[in-house]
Formats: sequence, structure tokens, C-alpha cells
Amino acid sequence: MSTAVAIVGAAESDLGSTGRSILGLQTQAVTRALADAGLTLAEVDGLATTGVGRFSATQLADHLGLAPTWTDSTFAGGSAFEMFVARATQAIRDGQCTTVVISFASNQRSARSRRLGGLFEPWAPEAQFEEPYDPLYPASYYAMAAQAYLHRYGGSREQLAEVAVAAREWALLNPAAYRHEAGPLTVADVLDAPMVSSPLTVADCCLVTDGGGAVVLTSLERARDLRRTPVEVLGYGERTTHTSFTTVADLAVPGAGGAAADAFARAGVTADDVDVLEVYDSFTITAALSIEGLGFCGPGEVLDYIADGRIRPGGALPLNTNGGGLSYCHPGQYGVLLLVEAVRQLRGECGDRQVAGAEIAVAHGTGGILSTHATVVLGAAG
Repeated sequence: MSTAVAIVGAAESDLGSTGRSILGLQTQAVTRALADAGLTLAEVDGLATTGVGRFSATQLADHLGLAPTWTDSTFAGGSAFEMFVARATQAIRDGQCTTVVISFASNQRSARSRRLGGLFEPWAPEAQFEEPYDPLYPASYYAMAAQAYLHRYGGSREQLAEVAVAAREWALLNPAAYRHEAGPLTVADVLDAPMVSSPLTVADCCLVTDGGGAVVLTSLERARDLRRTPVEVLGYGERTTHTSFTTVADLAVPGAGGAAADAFARAGVTADDVDVLEVYDSFTITAALSIEGLGFCGPGEVLDYIADGRIRPGGALPLNTNGGGLSYCHPGQYGVLLLVEAVRQLRGECGDRQVAGAEIAVAHGTGGILSTHATVVLGAAG
């Protein structure tokens, strides 16, 4: 099946602790992705972004000197960028625009703007039921999901730590990864790290870094005349399930399953066809629940499923091949970087971490506290 839309450019901004402004990092990401595609700013007539400010797309368009015919600045957390792919695909296919840039950047590390503790919106109705317990936002919520999963299905912290250990092995193959020089991570290292919110230690939690990225989309017909091998958008799906854990029916069953089912159906593929999987790993439990929700194993099976090195380099399911949010980069909203890595893998550009023969990649974003889920299936265009 085909959407007739492709990603033709992908790039990162500077990463780590950059000292740059958000708009400065956004400009880097956008111009680098356009250069990767062999396009210019003057050709961009669609823009999707978030995290700049109250009117993110407006602010970025003004900064770049653009007057787009289509924009999107949906704020859905880390899954927004996979959602943007769906919206951009539809807009290009319907003729509302021809060339869309999806981008994000944050300077949260150098600006020291990351906040842990309290609800994101303390005035929300559910706050009266949660704020008295002084949860760390979002760590305590993901910790509750981990506790619920381990209680229901068994398993151990040691097994969950495999997600972080595997991410570090991939990061050691990626010179751009924040933890590239840190050396291997062991299960004992994860368990012995300072406890943040039981059962999650610091090593179960994503990095806090500056950084960002961008991807460029256009029609597949046009993409074939550009400089890079096009990566076709094959399918997409999403689910929004809740804001707060106060209203969650089942902490161990996120909306990832529905998002993936729709994406796979649109693409005409199954989990067995996927060569590379890039999932949001804000916490180790986020990645574990996503693997299971996307149908790579059955309910309650994921910790056994990954126990044999399956998600490490050389394993049967290459996962988060750049090192993920746990060891590569996490600028607050990581979803666009899932797309960047998936594109690079399908174009065969990843050097030591390249998955041989990769033809189908999945990028799956998670936003809020397991609140929003969006899946994109990508394929190397023939």
C-alpha cells in the first residue's frame, strides 16, 4: 500500500549541552534537514512544530521568514511528531502544501528548565486527587505503571533493566550519543543507581539534554528526483486515552496497541515484517510496554521476550538503534528523533549501528503519562 508521500530529508541539531536558544537549535535542525534533502527554505510551504511557545508554528515560521499554506502545532507530548507525519501526509496528498518540515528542539539542559515534581497542570480537576501525594511528574506515574505491570505479570527489575542496558550498547556505536563515551551499562549499574520512584532508578529514566531534529516530507513522485533515497510513509495510527492516571482503566495496557494496529493495517504489514523499531523510551517501562503493545509479543511476555539480547546490537529486533532517550538524547519531546533514526536506517547511513538490509521501520511515540500514542510505518522506496 502507498500514501504517495515520502520523507526526503532528516537531521539533528546540536545535541547535549549546547548553550543555544530553542530557535537557534530549531534553525539548525530545519536547515540541516533541508540541506540533506537538497531543498531550500524558499520551497517550504508546510510547517509542524511544538515546544517553541504558545504559538509554536507561528513563531518558527516568522523566525525562518516563511508564510506556510499549512501548519500544525498540536501539543501531545512526545508522540506529536508521529501525529504530524499523518497530518502532513494528508495535507500533501490533498494539495494543501507540497513540502513540509516537521521539527522540534529544546535547550532544557543548558537552560536548566527541566522540572521534576508536581503535576504539569496543578489546576486541572484531577490534581485534587493526586497532588496531596506529591508525585514526581512524570516519573512517579511511569513508576506506577511499572509496579502495576510487575504485579500483574511477574518479572523483575533486573529484567526491566535490559532496556537500559541494550540502549547503552547501541549508544556505544553512535558517536553523536550523549553516553557514547560512558562505557557499557550493566544490570547491576541500573539497579544500584539512585532510586527516583520505585521501581525506577536514575538509569531507568531518560536523559535531560538539549537537542532536536527535523524531517522533510514531499510527494513520492517529487521525492524520486531529489538527492536522497526517499523513505515512504506507509501507514500511521494514533490513540489518545487519558490525561491523568486518575482515569486510567488499566495501567498495564496503554493505547499503543490501537495506534499500531491502525498503522500496520494501513501499511499492509505486520510486526513480523518490521526490521527496525524506534520507540519512545522516556523510561524503561515506556519502551517495554510499547514493544508489547505494538504486538511483537503477547500480554505479559515482554520481559522474557527481550531477555536473550533480542533488542541489543545483533539481536532479532533492533530497538532504538541510536541509543534512544536513555543513552543518546532526550530534549523533552523525543518523537522527531525516532523518525530521524528510522529514516537513516532505511537509507543505510548508520555506520557501525546499521541494521543490514533494513526495509521496514516503525517509529512509535508516547506522550504525556502514557496518554497519547502514535505509530508511523516507513519503508525504503524502491
